Amino acid sequence: MTLAFMDELESLIAELKTDTTVRAVLLTAEGDANFSAGMNLMELAPMLGKQGELEALFDQRLRVLSAIEMLGKPVIATLFGYCLGSGLELPMACHFRLAAKEGCKIGLPEMDLGSVPAWGGSARLTRLVGRMHSLDMILRAKKIDGPEAYRIGLVNEVVENSQLKSRAIELGLELTKQPPIAMREILPVIIKGADLSQEESLRMERQAVLNTLGNAESQEGMMAFIEKRKPVFTDN
Repeated sequence: MTLAFMDELESLIAELKTDTTVRAVLLTAEGDANFSAGMNLMELAPMLGKQGELEALFDQRLRVLSAIEMLGKPVIATLFGYCLGSGLELPMACHFRLAAKEGCKIGLPEMDLGSVPAWGGSARLTRLVGRMHSLDMILRAKKIDGPEAYRIGLVNEVVENSQLKSRAIELGLELTKQPPIAMREILPVIIKGADLSQEESLRMERQAVLNTLGNAESQEGMMAFIEKRKPVFTDN
């Protein structure tokens, strides 16, 4: 992942947030060899010792991943081949992760480089799989495959390699049929609520309910239920 790539990704995420024609996002990589082996360390080397530049760099990474997490639209990532370092931290900011059945090397191997995860990897991994598995993966620089990632709760599904991207598209199309306003309301409740007390999380949920009651989406959903048909949701 180059500096230019992250600049482009940040701009793209900002565009996707306000583009009402986009209802779900698929994050994948060209070809079928690898998702990403992580940050381009050759570009990082000249910044070593320049504290201000390094902090600005990592601030941007955290900002972009938070923007993906809070996009208000479901984001799906495909994991195949190498998914290491930031090549795992980026998918962990997504809402769904699908892994290839064979050939995945998934991990945060920064300890092997004498460093630690820098893009929120330790925080998100621990929230996803729990402290025990997070310690095991990070402290041992452990690389796991798709089935193991599914076993510990890191990915939602394991898919045959040849079907991975088509399955991700299928899931994305399924999610586009969900009500977009309700989707925008519930995603931050789930994501932010995990770090709040139950009382605070319930308050967020109540506000989301109030923000969706009586709008065109909820009316369509109720009418579809009464008429025993599939609802058709459009953005408002």
